[in-house]
Amino acid sequence: MQASPASPTTSRVSASDPGSAGSPASSASIPTEVAPLFRVSLVVPVYRGERTLRTLVGEVEPLTHEQRTAGGLRFEVIEILLVHDCGPDGSDRVIEALAAEFAFVRPVWLSRNYGQHAATLAGMASAVGDWVATIDEDGQQDPADIAILLDEAVCSCLQLVYARPTNPPPHGWMRNTFSRTAKAITSRILGNDQIGRFNSFRLVDGEIARTLAAYCGNGVYLDVGLFWITQRIGHAPIHLRSEMDRPSGYSYLRLLGHFWNLILTTGTRPLRLITLLGLGSMVLAVLIGAYAMYGHFAGRIPVQGWASLLIVVAFFSGSILMALGVIAEYLAVTMGIVMGKPLYVVATRPTRRGPAR
Repeated sequence: MQASPASPTTSRVSASDPGSAGSPASSASIPTEVAPLFRVSLVVPVYRGERTLRTLVGEVEPLTHEQRTAGGLRFEVIEILLVHDCGPDGSDRVIEALAAEFAFVRPVWLSRNYGQHAATLAGMASAVGDWVATIDEDGQQDPADIAILLDEAVCSCLQLVYARPTNPPPHGWMRNTFSRTAKAITSRILGNDQIGRFNSFRLVDGEIARTLAAYCGNGVYLDVGLFWITQRIGHAPIHLRSEMDRPSGYSYLRLLGHFWNLILTTGTRPLRLITLLGLGSMVLAVLIGAYAMYGHFAGRIPVQGWASLLIVVAFFSGSILMALGVIAEYLAVTMGIVMGKPLYVVATRPTRRGPAR
């Protein structure tokens, strides 16, 4: 666990006034332990936050002064990093106005839209706190619940704490069902129950967050990268709120892309599944051939070749194409990393849309 820069100090208190007459030659001293003050950086990837950012920053402002968690820990939010991911609205101008109004607001300008995970990593790279919290811009998560995550992290000596919603996410039943199904499939395929219980509201040890942001390559799923370098991972119960007046930036197609990216970056187990599929196809082919020969010699059954041939060719052709497709996806991810494709590029000023034509 990373020690806070405001590490515990010991104050010396004299038992008697050294300037008074008759005071002892050496004054007694009483050590008094001062609880450490944990500094928290808050990272917010911004895509469509024009209507919600001011409300979110207003909720964070009280947390920029020293607070106490339910467990008695001292903490304060020292900065909120608003990472502009070049969305289609006027979030950039809102960020500029908030940065001019509040000293704790730090804008991070990306050169183009890189996606939520890359934007979050860009914010982590610029964070200076002992802990780094990540939160969405849509208002579902309450910034005050950082205290709950911090209590869980410090009391249980954890490096990474995810929010565990105690109520269903405020989306439609279809999206919630697909989300649960995708996480269940991921956990089963990868053999890791923790990987399916991540959440965008998380608290990460600051040193780990900055280290991950420094070396994480293009195409790596953020939570997969965190699982690579953390071992002590926990969850804390959090109640989700309704979304503010903000349309979701994720279509079902983009969510499917996130799911596929998660599968590709978690390791080589899907390739092993392809190997097993190929082995199963070979065994099935041998069984079909043995059954056909048995029927021909034992039962005098004529073997009609066209139907069985078409079925076998279609089955194995599909298996080969699927295997080649998955291998090609792995090669594409590897090629992007080898060629040095950047995960994100931080600019010195906001990238704005051009005038309408």
